Amino acid sequence: MTERNTHSKTRLMAMTAVLIALTTIFTAYIFHIPVGVNGGYIHFGDAVIYLAAAMLPTPYAMLVGALGGGLADLLTAPMWIIPTMIIKMLIVLPFTSKKNSLMNGRNAIAPIISFFISATGYYIAEMILFGSETALIAAFSGSLIQSGGSAIFFYLAATAFDGVGIKRTILQF
Repeated sequence: MTERNTHSKTRLMAMTAVLIALTTIFTAYIFHIPVGVNGGYIHFGDAVIYLAAAMLPTPYAMLVGALGGGLADLLTAPMWIIPTMIIKMLIVLPFTSKKNSLMNGRNAIAPIISFFISATGYYIAEMILFGSETALIAAFSGSLIQSGGSAIFFYLAATAFDGVGIKRTILQF
């Protein structure tokens, strides 16, 4: 392995670790607002996962989602760890990191697709965990608030990061 490849791999792993930590903090503590009786909460951790999905290769972004979300649930709502790890890995799939900018056509619509993945995943998980079907509208409305806030946070952060060339300066692979 050449020195450049080693440096790039180290940088990639370090960025992944930082984004895992930020996802955990933004999910479990910063703007963490409990809702409902099922242990659910509103947070901006998904915005960090979206940023990871737009910056990092897909396997690394999936790791950010799974570990960041899983650690947050370990700290706040342990019954959700397994569903969260699966769902947070899946919400990165609509994004692309292959463009020169974080905010591009695909990444502009990706949070909307991720909302449906997340809302459906948590609806199914709630049926499995609690053994009952909740109202689909009620389940999706909570997810809409959380995902909508994360989408806005992502749009603002991605636009700001593109303005300073974050992908070019920090993530040169």
